Amino acid sequence: MHAITISEPGEPEVLQWTEVPDAVAGPGEVLIDVAASAVNRADLLQRQGHYPPPPGASEYPGLECSGTITEVGDDVDGWQVGDEVCALLAGGGYAEKVAVPASQLLPVPGEVDTIAAAGLPEVACTVWSNVVMVADLAEDELLLVHGGAGGVGTHAIQVAKALGARVAVTAGDDDRLEHCRQLGADVTINYRTEDFVDVIKQHGGADVILDVMGAKYLERNVKALGTGGRLVVIGMQGGRKAELDIARLLTKRASVTATSLRARPLEEKAAIVADVRARLWPLVEQGSVAPVVDQVLPMSNAAEAHRALDAGGVFGKILLAAHS
Repeated sequence: MHAITISEPGEPEVLQWTEVPDAVAGPGEVLIDVAASAVNRADLLQRQGHYPPPPGASEYPGLECSGTITEVGDDVDGWQVGDEVCALLAGGGYAEKVAVPASQLLPVPGEVDTIAAAGLPEVACTVWSNVVMVADLAEDELLLVHGGAGGVGTHAIQVAKALGARVAVTAGDDDRLEHCRQLGADVTINYRTEDFVDVIKQHGGADVILDVMGAKYLERNVKALGTGGRLVVIGMQGGRKAELDIARLLTKRASVTATSLRARPLEEKAAIVADVRARLWPLVEQGSVAPVVDQVLPMSNAAEAHRALDAGGVFGKILLAAHS
């Protein structure tokens, strides 16, 4: 089989479409003939040498995929050869085949195209586990999403609206903000020209903030929280360390939580995937939540996809088709 390997940490040119040993399904796993994978910012960090895969995971990038089951390992129930699935991965999605724990599988939902389904598992599990399972977003509450035009952001808008919440988003240009409005965002904020704290305060403060920036936004995020607000940090694009005003948190009876998904134990990932399948997948099946695809490129052109995501301007997900 072929997979994208990383010859050494560096620029996109280090991504090479290479012949590698075939993946094999172990106990509790299935083997997927990959239709497509999706590009996530974590893949760019891995390529640069800043985000190695967890112990035991595939060394190839790719945190999600879609495709068809071609082999079922021992101790697997509920899945069979020929099932069309998408999967949450700890790595290995940039390949023609991948072995994945059966507990991290989801059926390709409803009318969703199999290629497009590759853009669902990582964002679905990230958004659902944080916005719903951790922050417990409720009907009529206000969710602020930083990076509303990205893969996580576009998914979070749809999930929040399907749950009856209000949504505010930040992005860096008006065209992408207009696309966010078309997805359902109620409040759009151009972070280059507006202070999101001022805007959010005009709407009574945020009940939940989903943040990918980390240190750079910590102080302002806490200011933007309303009483009882919940800040969930899932990224560090704006740095690792910042000062936290505990007095402000106490006054607001607010909380700050930081989570990651990739390195969680199998049983924790299984619980998230099970909750996603039970409570989110029906919303996808009925079309209330759908994958947002910016473009599909051949997997052998992964370097081009990384350049595009790094350059900005992408709305939703870039997908990599394995057999184009």
